[in-house]
Amino acid sequence: MADPTPLVPCHVAVIMDGNGRWAKQRGRPRTAGHREGVKSVRAVVEASAKRGVRTLTLFAFSSENWQRPRSEVNILMELFMSALRGEVRRLNENDVRLRVIGDRSAFPERLQQRIHEAEELTGENTRLNLQVAANYGGRWDLTHAARRLAEDVQRGVLDPGAIDEQMLTSHLSFPDLPDPDLLIRTGGEQRLSNFVLWQSAYSELYFTDVLWPDFDAAAYHQALDDFARRQRRYGKLGEQVETTSHASARGRV
Repeated sequence: MADPTPLVPCHVAVIMDGNGRWAKQRGRPRTAGHREGVKSVRAVVEASAKRGVRTLTLFAFSSENWQRPRSEVNILMELFMSALRGEVRRLNENDVRLRVIGDRSAFPERLQQRIHEAEELTGENTRLNLQVAANYGGRWDLTHAARRLAEDVQRGVLDPGAIDEQMLTSHLSFPDLPDPDLLIRTGGEQRLSNFVLWQSAYSELYFTDVLWPDFDAAAYHQALDDFARRQRRYGKLGEQVETTSHASARGRV
């Protein structure tokens, strides 16, 4: 007997792309798109909690984004501050835990302090893990992990032969959480852009032309429904996966 419950990804990662193009299409400055995109963040967070997604990771600011015009970077920093100030209380009231992953040392001291306070306030919440990747890059993540492992080897507390995939994973940004099951990119582009490179090795990829400010709850549910129809093989044959699924379903009857 097939399981009637739709498959829900435990962890969804999102590349929020298209803010600038959304604004340009409307003859508005790029920063207007970033401000409008905050509404989509709120919609996706709320939909994730209702749908049963356990972890949501949003790519807010990459390590390459510092190359953008300084005025835009400044607005993004101010928007980050404003969002933390305006949304954290709501997140806490809805049992959402906030974590920021990435190299936050490059951020202004006020922003670093605000991030710390938000993480402290929401640290015990359990309904949804909300991760915001800021000044984050997948290569940075891997390099940082490799450096820490090398330091352990140099100090004589780690045998290089003991380094395996599990150990490397334990030194990445979120070793306590599962890898993304579904990675969504809005805005029409079809690339990872240096986002959770190691962790997305077996993620299902979903690309949509919808620009991020227009990516509402309905568009998000469409992505989740698409995921539910997919067969995740992890190197196995489709027939093997189906046999395992049927056996699991019989065990639940």
